[in-house]
Amino acid sequence: MKIFLIVDDSPVIRKVANRILTDMGFVVVEASDGSEALEKSRYNMPDVILVDWDTPGMTGLEFLQAFKGLENSANTRILYCTSEIMVSEMTKAKRAGANAFMMKPFNRSILQTKLKEANIEVTKVDTEAA
Repeated sequence: MKIFLIVDDSPVIRKVANRILTDMGFVVVEASDGSEALEKSRYNMPDVILVDWDTPGMTGLEFLQAFKGLENSANTRILYCTSEIMVSEMTKAKRAGANAFMMKPFNRSILQTKLKEANIEVTKVDTEAA
């Protein structure tokens, strides 16, 4: 099973994403900020990361830059999540390793579409929401 790390300071966003991703067959790990996410990644490298652009202590961009310095991080797919369209921020995130972008709020259908766009394999697909 693939490990999916959710990095967001909102417990509600983490809970919603966790439920959707668990239903899709991922093993889900949560982190409320970039520092916690880096520590968890060092311990057990995720296959996919959903990272919010603005978390306390470390922005999503700062997390991406630090994450890419970790051993074995090259194959991890990264979905960068924002609450508004910020072209300059998204360009920096793409350069730092983001594979796809997603706007908040999101639902199961949007998340499935973004995973497909980023070439992230899903083991269980919810055909009703697709």
